[in-house]
Amino acid sequence: MNETKLLTKPNIGKRILAGIVDYLIIYIFFFIFLFAFGEPDSEGEMAVSGLPALGPILFWGVMTVGLEQWFGATLGNSLVGLKPVSIRKSTDNSTFSGTDEKLTFGQSLKRHLLDPIDMFFFGLIGIITIKNTDKNQRLGDIWGNTIVVKTSELKKTE
Repeated sequence: MNETKLLTKPNIGKRILAGIVDYLIIYIFFFIFLFAFGEPDSEGEMAVSGLPALGPILFWGVMTVGLEQWFGATLGNSLVGLKPVSIRKSTDNSTFSGTDEKLTFGQSLKRHLLDPIDMFFFGLIGIITIKNTDKNQRLGDIWGNTIVVKTSELKKTE
């Protein structure tokens, strides 16, 4: 088996911009959805309850996990030229081999379930973990067993 090692770089600026793009779209959808389908509560604020409340959660899933499953990256990552790829431990568990391997549904879900923690306090937790891990991973990447690389770097290794 010919293993290719992908070198990772922090790409913090690009990763922040990608997160801003993705979550700006999600938040805009949420507020439009809230005002379109919400009803005033006892305090006069808009709220959605019952089955329609699943709409924003489903949209979040499509914009994050869904796009990574269908296109290999979220809209934000695609715009800045980044792509998450699956990594696997080698047979002796000492190194990782990186390939342009599509993420599994579970890997993508794990990456994004930890977005709120990674983005906490203006992304400070994500930035700290990216800067202090060997493969420049945030918590979601560590749990999902993924790395984020430049798409141009993938083309060089294929």
